[in-house]
Amino acid sequence: MRSNLATLRSHVELSLAGRIVSPFGYRDRKSVETVLTGIPEIDVLAGGLPRGALTEICGPPSSGRTTVLLAALASRTAEAEVCALIDARDSFDPRSAEAAGVELEQLLWVRCRGLDQSLRAADLLIQGGGFGFIALDLSDIAPETVRHVPLNAWFRFRRAVEDTATVLLVLEQESNAKTCASLVLQMKMKAANWSATGELEHAGILPPAHARLFDGAEVQAETLHTRVQSINVPRVCNEPVSIDGRFAGRDRDGDDGGNLQSFSAQSMWSLLQATPVETKPK
Repeated sequence: MRSNLATLRSHVELSLAGRIVSPFGYRDRKSVETVLTGIPEIDVLAGGLPRGALTEICGPPSSGRTTVLLAALASRTAEAEVCALIDARDSFDPRSAEAAGVELEQLLWVRCRGLDQSLRAADLLIQGGGFGFIALDLSDIAPETVRHVPLNAWFRFRRAVEDTATVLLVLEQESNAKTCASLVLQMKMKAANWSATGELEHAGILPPAHARLFDGAEVQAETLHTRVQSINVPRVCNEPVSIDGRFAGRDRDGDDGGNLQSFSAQSMWSLLQATPVETKPK
């Protein structure tokens, strides 16, 4: 029996020679360089976004995904890194991004018309190289559609970006890359913040719903899965977190052992309102 196993192992190693190094070797979490997202709570929670790996940020609409995306783009473009955004539904707003601090001169905006075109664009950009940050925004694609993306597509992305300096970020409503993702964060809105308008606000009177504007929200981020150990950014929870066992460490009061963080997210209207309007000379 042992000789048969040794022969089979030798045959597999010979077949995979040149493609996979040590196919039977155990791969634990490896220490990699991570970059800051620009949101301190996320950086403390996850230790930043890993280079050379696939990161998923998932959550329902108005859960803070775009806030994390814009903060990460602002952080990377401020460091003069060339970034790319693959926009599956052409929903990116450059004015809001600029108001959030994104240097648009450092950003390649790929406007797509659907899922297939977005996946092909992502494949081309990853294979082409030269980008410090690539974001694939599938937030506005129906979860039922994204579920049909074959697992080998996510595996191809993971292998293509591995051992490079590129941060690959995928935004969705649900996590779909499974174990191909080195980090999975789930976002959820805790409470909405509304601002009153006009004289009612100064008078301290609670206005009706139609007289209030959505000003932002309190957002909760949770680590669903991580197998990355940052070498340059400390994080709250240094133990690996798996999707199957993410509730194992919770106590009776719902404490998640350091795998939860909350932060405030501004609405796009709030960002634009705070941006000074430039007047053009006549």
